[in-house]
Amino acid sequence: MIQNVGNHLRRGIASVFSNRTSRKSSSRAETAGAMGDGGGYRNPTEVQMSQLVLPCHTNQRGELSVGQLLKWIDTTACLSAERHAGCPCVTASMDDIYFEHTISVGQVVNIKAKVNRAFNSSMEVGIQVASEDLCSEKQWTVCKALATFVAHRELSKVKLKQTTPRTEEEKTEHSVAAERRRMRLLYADTMKDLLANCVIQDDLESRDCSCMVPAEKTRVESVELVLPPHANHQGNTFGGQIMAWMENVATIAASRLCRAHPTLKAIEMFHFRGPSQVGDRLVLKAIVNNAFKHSMEVGVCVEAYRQEAESHRRHINSAFMTFVVLDADDQPRTLPWIRPQPGDGERRYREASARKKIRLDRKYIVSCKQTEMPLSVPWDPSNQVYLSYNNVSSLKMLVAKDNWVLSSEINQVRLYTLEEDKFLSFHMEMLVHVDATQAFLLLSDLLRRPEWDKHYRSVELVQQVDEDDAIYHVISPVLGGDAKPQDFVILASRRRPCDNGDPYVIALRSVTLPTHPETPAYRRGETLCSGFCFWREGDQLTKVSYYNQATPGFLNYVTTNVAGLSSEFYTTFKACEQFLLDNRSDLAPSLQTL
Repeated sequence: MIQNVGNHLRRGIASVFSNRTSRKSSSRAETAGAMGDGGGYRNPTEVQMSQLVLPCHTNQRGELSVGQLLKWIDTTACLSAERHAGCPCVTASMDDIYFEHTISVGQVVNIKAKVNRAFNSSMEVGIQVASEDLCSEKQWTVCKALATFVAHRELSKVKLKQTTPRTEEEKTEHSVAAERRRMRLLYADTMKDLLANCVIQDDLESRDCSCMVPAEKTRVESVELVLPPHANHQGNTFGGQIMAWMENVATIAASRLCRAHPTLKAIEMFHFRGPSQVGDRLVLKAIVNNAFKHSMEVGVCVEAYRQEAESHRRHINSAFMTFVVLDADDQPRTLPWIRPQPGDGERRYREASARKKIRLDRKYIVSCKQTEMPLSVPWDPSNQVYLSYNNVSSLKMLVAKDNWVLSSEINQVRLYTLEEDKFLSFHMEMLVHVDATQAFLLLSDLLRRPEWDKHYRSVELVQQVDEDDAIYHVISPVLGGDAKPQDFVILASRRRPCDNGDPYVIALRSVTLPTHPETPAYRRGETLCSGFCFWREGDQLTKVSYYNQATPGFLNYVTTNVAGLSSEFYTTFKACEQFLLDNRSDLAPSLQTL
């Protein structure tokens, strides 16, 4: 089974980082459906908030202040988390937020939040924000966000109950949430490594210093006293309130650079490092780290202390915000250059350039539509975490589809098909008398794939990226009327179960490596989303499922098998079963350590 695939990338991943496309709805009914406004099933953790934007909520442009919006978002998400947990919750982190539409005074903000998945004491909450014009009945998507909340009881440890997904969307979010959690836990170390190893090109020496604004002129410091209205019933400061204060000082810093009213376009993923309580003094510091042609990055740091005499300040949070300045036609203006201070200022300047590159990689990989990106994405250290995430998440989203149709069953090997988005996907399934862990380890090693799959003529391990990811060069024999064999450069990503009921996963997708360019001897094949899932059905009994989506060059081969005119799928899958049975007690030592 050649790993040709399609892609369920855009639909599910747009829920990780915000939908980049603002879509106007011509009728109230369309967006009402998107906001879950209707009869029938409703998620028990879902909370909705609607707020009329008043002049007191707006900035100098007459638009809703992003700080106020962040407070409403945090409040709605917290209420959803507490509805599921049954106890107080605090904000732990917020993923990237991209603001695609401004909201004017007199319009309505509609916010919907629901718990996607609960872990031990934390849970992921998905948030959708739309604006509504009451006069024209038009609605727009403003942003989507993902927040992590932690349940907190003072006298006992919290163990959250699991959510039970019912709809296809809920099943998808529930499944992918485990992969998003993995990425969040690795995020700080990943950014540190990337910034340390990234080669940053800058033109500080070649720029005309007379046209530069000294970075120190943009520095802002402000103090806030946490009062009871800023905190929950346990006295902990609302995360949304802290984010609002951060947005305020960041906006001032950005204004000092451009001498205009800036618009906040994005907030990078960040974590709250510790709590703050009523009575704390919060010191907020902001400075423009770097100015690009049409955007600037502002860094914000928050520290807390209790009394004026305290010498030690607790680091509560740091974040990076991206601003633009819009002209009368809502087009971004060209910004002045920034002149960093020697030492830390130059370090922040160069790191801002690296973060911009990393943000673009992340946005490109996890948020582009399939038609906007090639099947094989270039592999490099700055995007490997996101490619691995996308690889596994795309497969999990394909698995979560609920409209698979059983096409045939031969000797307990089932073949399912799915026709969707102009693609034909297939899914094969069987029960094998092998432990799930053993099946996972055996099929994780693509070097052994030629032992049972005749479509793999040879496999070379190109790079062992880390414990869970490896890149292989695969050569397949000539198929049908092809004049020459195909080759693939494949990223194999594997995951163990996050919780009971989760499958083992082996996800496969194409990448581009400069060391393995396309050659005349082979026809380069590509794949975006294929792989295996293993569910433990009992002692020494595993449900093995293989998923693939047919690309145009592979379509005829797939339809021939689906129509029953060929039994190659069945023969190959039975060979896989025999391989597992023959090797279940003979795992390679290298696999046992993984």
